[in-house]
Amino acid sequence: MYRFERNVSVQGLSRQTFINYSRYVSALALYYKKLPTELSADEVHDYLYFLQQRSSSPSLSYFKFTIFGLRFMLRTEELSYNQLKLPSIRKEKKLQVVLSKAEVWRLIHQCKSLKHKILIGLLYGCGLRCMEVRSVRLQDLDFDRKSLLVKQGKGKKDRYVPLSPHLIRGLKKYIRTEEPVDYLFNGKPRGRAGGDFDGRYSQRGVQWIVSQAGKQARILKPINVHTLRHTFATHLLEDGMDIVTLKDLLGHSRIETTFIYLQIAQLSTQKIFSPLDTLCSRFDKKGKIKIFNK
Repeated sequence: MYRFERNVSVQGLSRQTFINYSRYVSALALYYKKLPTELSADEVHDYLYFLQQRSSSPSLSYFKFTIFGLRFMLRTEELSYNQLKLPSIRKEKKLQVVLSKAEVWRLIHQCKSLKHKILIGLLYGCGLRCMEVRSVRLQDLDFDRKSLLVKQGKGKKDRYVPLSPHLIRGLKKYIRTEEPVDYLFNGKPRGRAGGDFDGRYSQRGVQWIVSQAGKQARILKPINVHTLRHTFATHLLEDGMDIVTLKDLLGHSRIETTFIYLQIAQLSTQKIFSPLDTLCSRFDKKGKIKIFNK
């Protein structure tokens, strides 16, 4: 396990990546009570088939991360990729769920806690990832320049994102009331719900806040933390921001990653409409005939 952790670290990957890879590779080793490098291709395929056939919902994730972990192990141990004959993973072509502005408004207003409002405001207003919002320190906030420094985001890159004056007013009130010391959102001591050992609010705590806010706002769309980041990007495009600036705000390495939002955004230059619109306008010029009301 030390070698595995060392290789993950040397490759510049995150601690969370090590936890993910080691968890799934260890599960495979425990299943056969063998080292993964000692397994035959048939044994690996039997295990992957077992994961696919499991009825529980996490089985697909287990399947993918087991393969990712094994690939990493083979590469860092300088073993042949063909040794275990690992299958390729097809990327699912799914468009992200995006909230309307009315839904975001309801989401924020339904929060009874100022802390929860500020957290959701940062996720949506700054397009932050879960780890990024958890890692915001007081020193990263620049109210004079109306900006937030996001340190070492995905890909270990720093970037600045704008802070809305509306959010700044809420942040100032929250800081006066809660008196955080280092991290903006402090966690609780180890062993209590919502806390994290390094002082930050936990990932599970952030996810719970967003989930509960969605339920209270009676939003039927599936909502998670990343939904607010997708919504941030889509709304900025719809409000006129160019794709290159948006790429930098999101912290994307490649512009192709940002292009996905062009498929979601309803841009004024590319207004989409239904043929029913022109049909009804042609045969119901006075707007009196309501064909679906009869």
